[in-house]
Amino acid sequence: MYRVLITGAIHEKGIQLLEQEPDLEVDFRPDLPLSEVIQIVEPYHCIISRSETPIQKELIEKAVNLKVIARAAVGIGNIDVDYATEKGVLVINTPGKNTNSAAELTMGLLLDVMRKVIPAHQNMQDGQWDRHQFTGFELMGKTIGIIGLGNVGHRMAQFCRGFDMNVVAYDPYITDEVFQRHRTQKVSLDDLLTQSDIISLHTPKNKETIGMIGAKEIAKMKPGSIILNAARGEIVDESDLLEAIKSGHLAGAGIDTWSVEPLQQNIFQNFPQVAMTPHIGASTVEAQIRIAESIAEQVPRALRGEIVDFPINMPQIQMLDDKQVSSYSVLAEKLGSFTAQYIDFNPTHLEIKFRGSLAKQDGSLLRLAFLKGFLKYSQDYVSYVNADQIAESVGLHVSASEDPGFTDYESAIKFIFTAQGQEFEIGGVVFSGIHPRITLINNFVFEIAPEGIVLITKNTDYPGMIGVIGTILGKHRINIGQFELSRNVRGGEAMSLIRVDDDVPEKVIEELFNHEGITQVKKIVI
Repeated sequence: MYRVLITGAIHEKGIQLLEQEPDLEVDFRPDLPLSEVIQIVEPYHCIISRSETPIQKELIEKAVNLKVIARAAVGIGNIDVDYATEKGVLVINTPGKNTNSAAELTMGLLLDVMRKVIPAHQNMQDGQWDRHQFTGFELMGKTIGIIGLGNVGHRMAQFCRGFDMNVVAYDPYITDEVFQRHRTQKVSLDDLLTQSDIISLHTPKNKETIGMIGAKEIAKMKPGSIILNAARGEIVDESDLLEAIKSGHLAGAGIDTWSVEPLQQNIFQNFPQVAMTPHIGASTVEAQIRIAESIAEQVPRALRGEIVDFPINMPQIQMLDDKQVSSYSVLAEKLGSFTAQYIDFNPTHLEIKFRGSLAKQDGSLLRLAFLKGFLKYSQDYVSYVNADQIAESVGLHVSASEDPGFTDYESAIKFIFTAQGQEFEIGGVVFSGIHPRITLINNFVFEIAPEGIVLITKNTDYPGMIGVIGTILGKHRINIGQFELSRNVRGGEAMSLIRVDDDVPEKVIEELFNHEGITQVKKIVI
């Protein structure tokens, strides 16, 4: 019998479905304080939560029987996924179930701001009737710039086309094919900022998107334009947005997600041109039913060790019977992570080559592992189950081929990205079952462990360059753990992969890049 603790207010339909499972014992205790959850959690095999319960290291340590953490939403910021993975606990969520609800709310905020619905409503509540004070603007003919053309973004684009708006979008992780499919014009971020009457954000919260709209970006926007943020807090700098509202540079804003939730101090409360909601993008009956049904379907399968649709992590990978495939899957994910941080173009095709004895194995898991490592930097969630689907959604076409005649190593794997005349290759080998190595980057040959901080440099091949790099790193007290140098031809171009023990600050990267003869410097964290 599996014991399931529900600490979030999921829809009753999901609870009923879970209670019908013959091997589940369900304990529904929504909004239980964390201190009490920690006290009672030990016997439970699964925790189902929304955002109410921070499922961090302390709680996971107390939950000695825990097998599954289920998030009845998309965001997983309240879960220590890394520690859950370390403890072998599967984390699942429910992506895509609130897409329409989030897009509809964003559209509602836009209409509220454009037609001054909220201040007009408040005026009538005060017993007044002033039609002329609330003259607004039509959406027809306006240009909306959508940042992030994912599930909610392209749904928003569809709605806006229905209002006869011009729709442009910025998303560096989506191919031209996807833009065309959603009949949306692809533009740069700068062009979007300067062309749009309305800007709507639909991106995940990550290192690239935190603070992506601040004073500098707002200054580029048209006077009298509008910002909508129903994606994630901290994507828009709220203090900079407030100043733009105060100055009149922006005509208004619609906000559903906030930097601090629940909101402690509302700096927009005296500005009627700002439409505000308390993070209710997913708060529709229909979305909550879909989320609850997804949870009720996924949790029993997860507890029974069956395949689930939306795993955030995949601890089961450590239990694969085939040791070679298991080892190469770890390498493949690391190569994908390396590639995502290194390449500077948007690939449309990925070719995978299984070489030597590895060509005799089923390469499906290796493909998924590489895609998981590569796509996780641009997507809300990526798993071994949904990696193919996400690759297709961003316009990345994947193919695989076998090369059993390869003789340089007993086994090897290579990944080749291409896009409109650009190409990138990366390959690797696993020695003795547990020692993964990067062995190929384009036409440069190496043998380096894909772990920790790796500094990549390219330079003109002439004497003294290794000394230059070592001297600069040494000056900044950065210790070198491994230094691998490769060159294409004598006197041509050389590439170095340098594993270091310490972080490399931006100023050090700039110092290296500014040195004569060095043509590229990049830092990769694996």
